[in-house]
Amino acid sequence: MKKEISICNITAKPGQKAQGFINILDTETKMPITIINGQKEGKTVLITAGVHGCEYPGIRTAIELAKEINPQDISGNIIIVHVVNTAGFEKRRAAIMPEDNKNILRVFPGDENGTISDKIAHVITNELISKVDYYFDIHGGDLHEELIPHLYYPAKADEEVVNKCIEIAKHFNVAYYAPSNNINGTFTSAAINKNIPSLLIERGGCGLCKEEEVNLYKDDILNILSVLNVIKYERCSKEFSPKEIKKAIYLDAREDGCWTCFVKSGQEIKKGEKLGEISDYFGNIIDTYYAEFDSTVLYNTVAYSVSKGSSLVAYGRS
Repeated sequence: MKKEISICNITAKPGQKAQGFINILDTETKMPITIINGQKEGKTVLITAGVHGCEYPGIRTAIELAKEINPQDISGNIIIVHVVNTAGFEKRRAAIMPEDNKNILRVFPGDENGTISDKIAHVITNELISKVDYYFDIHGGDLHEELIPHLYYPAKADEEVVNKCIEIAKHFNVAYYAPSNNINGTFTSAAINKNIPSLLIERGGCGLCKEEEVNLYKDDILNILSVLNVIKYERCSKEFSPKEIKKAIYLDAREDGCWTCFVKSGQEIKKGEKLGEISDYFGNIIDTYYAEFDSTVLYNTVAYSVSKGSSLVAYGRS
């Protein structure tokens, strides 16, 4: 007989959907979550959105899927966190958790004795990721970014897990999938420490929440749930063949200043092409950035203001 699922203070019996907020340890921070417990046995899938509070397409996708999916239609279980970084969402703070100025994406698997970002990561790792078979962290660009739809798989995980991630990646309606060598991200930590196939998907940007992008996101997620035999679904979008990025450059600002970008996401660029430049408050150019090889722009910063260490442009080739 299929079992009920309990996460913190929320329980869903077979054939039921349960929603509410889970507390982050000893803090006042809470995360909205939906548990969908199917009637039949099957895989358990975790979906998180809003790790960055201003990446709206992923957040809206999570909210709508949580509302629309009927537990009677699924085999297995789906756990959806609508917004991980609720404070960032409410305060419109790009990329970081306002309380500690940390990027939650970079502190996994977390620390129950750390700051709020560390504690959030700890709860996700131990209360959510530990209970699932697959994990998808959905993003959406940010207030200062534009991007071409793409995703990342955890390159540092065991070979078997990496291969599963790549096979799943090929079912997404994105232009590219790329390896991530990071080890303390949401999806990379899950794959490396828990051997759970996990992906991070990017769609959207510039603080926009376009219905078209949300619908494409929902189509992607429902399709991958179908691939995993969790739900029956016939995808809306046409056939596609995402390409693997073999080599990529992620440019960060070497100086504070005023950023002018000369390329756009999805643009094909040539070796030596000027990507952008940083000037001071008097309009004097203090740094310039050029492409190291022929490639495609994956994402770029559209904000005029940049700080040292912040992202500027990412580009790669297959």
